Amino acid sequence: MSSPCICTTLRSASRRMAAFYDEVMAPVGVNIAQFSLMRTIKRAEPVTLTELGRLTELDRSTIGRNVRVIEKLGLVTLGRGKDQREAVVQITEAGQKVLDDGAPLWDGAQQTLDERLGADTMRILRTLLDSL
Repeated sequence: MSSPCICTTLRSASRRMAAFYDEVMAPVGVNIAQFSLMRTIKRAEPVTLTELGRLTELDRSTIGRNVRVIEKLGLVTLGRGKDQREAVVQITEAGQKVLDDGAPLWDGAQQTLDERLGADTMRILRTLLDSL
């Protein structure tokens, strides 16, 4: 091959980035994927699993599994919406505490990356990734 595979490079960078954020978020007891999911739920709540899947770009079965993990942690509740066939997710009081306590940790991680890579590089990186 004449050049490195961009997919492989992005996957490797993604794993390193997730590990960095997971370490930062560990004090609040969730990983970055769970924290991000909870933030999406909070912004949209009450939100159906179907809508949550659309917002996170995950299929319905994957989002259901991910929500059940944080439900078992007591961070969200699953209930029935107006359409009794659809499950609705909401943040619990414990979940709100994780969001409140985790926000400064997440902000610190963002600042660390801005300092490590530079604000201009981070802006370019976001633009490039958003264009995919």
